[in-house]
Amino acid sequence: MIKKYLIERRSWIILFLCLQLFTIFVTYVDSSIPISSIVYIIFLSFIIFTIFLIIRYNKETRFIRSLEERENDFDLTSIAHPESPFEQIFETSIANQTELLKQASSQNLVALEQEKDELLSWIHEVKTPLTAMQLIIERLDDENIRRQLTYEWLRIHFLLDQQLHQKRIHFIENDLYIEKADLQEVIFQEIKSLQSWCIQKGIGFDVDLETTEILTDTKWLAFIIRQILTNAVKYSESADIIIRSYEKHKQTVLQVKDFGRGIDNKDLSRIFEKGFTSTTQHTDNAATGMGLYLAKKAAKPLLINIDVHSEVKVGTTFLLTFPKRNEFTNITGI
Repeated sequence: MIKKYLIERRSWIILFLCLQLFTIFVTYVDSSIPISSIVYIIFLSFIIFTIFLIIRYNKETRFIRSLEERENDFDLTSIAHPESPFEQIFETSIANQTELLKQASSQNLVALEQEKDELLSWIHEVKTPLTAMQLIIERLDDENIRRQLTYEWLRIHFLLDQQLHQKRIHFIENDLYIEKADLQEVIFQEIKSLQSWCIQKGIGFDVDLETTEILTDTKWLAFIIRQILTNAVKYSESADIIIRSYEKHKQTVLQVKDFGRGIDNKDLSRIFEKGFTSTTQHTDNAATGMGLYLAKKAAKPLLINIDVHSEVKVGTTFLLTFPKRNEFTNITGI
């Protein structure tokens, strides 16, 4: 700050130095003026000017320092009280801009909330004809057509479900309800929803759950497992998906292993990024890059750690590590 202050006041400092040089020059030209007296006066002037700079530095930089240290928010109480007309202008301008930003932010939040409510309402309305379509599809006699339509119906259903949770996930902390959940029941329910798709692709499930009781939010856990199982089925062909649960270091671990196309090692660190699909499979137009992103985002407030190991053309393994029971003391009140 000292360097910045000296740069800011460099014109005044240069003027002072020039005046002192001018005085010396006049003394040199006019021999009647005693040089020793002038040097003494200049010396005293330097001391007085230095003291003046120190005093003014502390006074003039107080307001600027408060602006520099202020957090980027709408709170103006941390700004020092302006003591000069220019500082008053700065404070008035900042206050006016902050008020405008507050109003714009408030309007945007209202508009965003309204848009979210309208979209959620639309999604719920679309589910009614989707249910009717499912009943019609189940009555079709042609097995091949029924399977194809069921697959497309599932895609629409999962995309709507993904969109629904994407809008809700910003307020997930208000939606959590931590309770004892049956892991087996959740997994079997999600497998059942994928049944027709799995039959079409010749995919089975090998389930062996040593630990089934966990503390979590059942609805959001089902969503996380749905995204992982959907990915496993999507990228597998005629192979079983192995699902295991066990206890490790007093924590429940859920393992979902498929034998699909796998994930390239350079993509592993990016699969949870929003919108990321693949750097190798550019022809995969069905991927949205949102499923695993939302799963990771939903897992964070549930204290669920998601790890993934994969090898191209060998398969992919997802590991969900649930928190210890005592770790939930921080969020059970939500």
